[in-house]
Amino acid sequence: MAQITLAEARTLVAAALRNAGANATMADASARALVLAEAQGLGSHGLSRVAQYSAQLRNGRVNGAALPVVLNGRGGAAQEGLAFAACELAVTDAIRRAGEFGISIVGVTNSHHAGVIVDHLRAVAQAGMVGLGFANSPAAMPAAGGKHPIFGTNPVAAVFPRRQSSGQEAGTDVRDPLLIDLSLSEVARGKLMVAAKNGQSIPLGWALDAKGEPTTDPKAGMEGSMLPIGAASSPKGAMLALVVELLVTALIGANYGFEASSFFVDEGNRPRIGQVFIVIDPDALVGGEAFLDRIEVLVLEMLKDDGVRLPGARREKLRRAAERDGIQVTDAMLAVLRAAA
Repeated sequence: MAQITLAEARTLVAAALRNAGANATMADASARALVLAEAQGLGSHGLSRVAQYSAQLRNGRVNGAALPVVLNGRGGAAQEGLAFAACELAVTDAIRRAGEFGISIVGVTNSHHAGVIVDHLRAVAQAGMVGLGFANSPAAMPAAGGKHPIFGTNPVAAVFPRRQSSGQEAGTDVRDPLLIDLSLSEVARGKLMVAAKNGQSIPLGWALDAKGEPTTDPKAGMEGSMLPIGAASSPKGAMLALVVELLVTALIGANYGFEASSFFVDEGNRPRIGQVFIVIDPDALVGGEAFLDRIEVLVLEMLKDDGVRLPGARREKLRRAAERDGIQVTDAMLAVLRAAA
């Protein structure tokens, strides 16, 4: 294993993506996002994505020359490149508009894999506002009662700022914002990949095979579909996936998940999926200070139980450690990055 700084990792990733055909804006924004994910211990959305993105840049699934542009004066950003630069533009615009109108919604269309959705909302918390984020992805889950994949795993994210403090709190680090991020499948697709690699079975209720039948075989599940959260007992997860799918497609002209080729193959179409961000300024409602007071009332009540961990606390602890000490990268991964860069 090798230890490298976050700055070195960002430089390597950006250079690798530029060499694969990404423009500087796209490469730099993507590098910031991937290294941030790696720093939080989210390796599935970190450096492991560089090879995937590079291959899709080279074979035309991603337009490396694309730059995000605002399509509609009332909100909206678009490109056919990697999603991160467009998401940065969208969130920045949403914060500005929320400051003016109290609430805003901005969508990103013709998009690609957007990584850790809540990370796009960090700037919202820094502005003292509430942020919501939604995205779709290539089809992986069936509709309620169905068998074939239609929806993506469709992540939902939210950020709630907290009043800053230089002190320590019982059971927490500093007062980080509440960072909430979850996909709507029963488990992450990555768990099936790990199980398949290790020759392990998976519990019933995680996935269906290609024929739409429940399976304990992770390889069959990867060839079939993931099940939505709670699918064993109710259609609620599938209904939530439907809500997200419509929010990030029909409203902004993006592709449905079943119209997009998988991110996990090099060949295929340009996914042209969507992301939507909603930003709310508490000053337009109860007021910023009153809002922050009420957040702390709830947090303190939650922390009365020893087993409660605030959402985002673990990843923020890891991020701070990585900023101080760097990240560990396997020798093989580092060799690949340096060769690509």
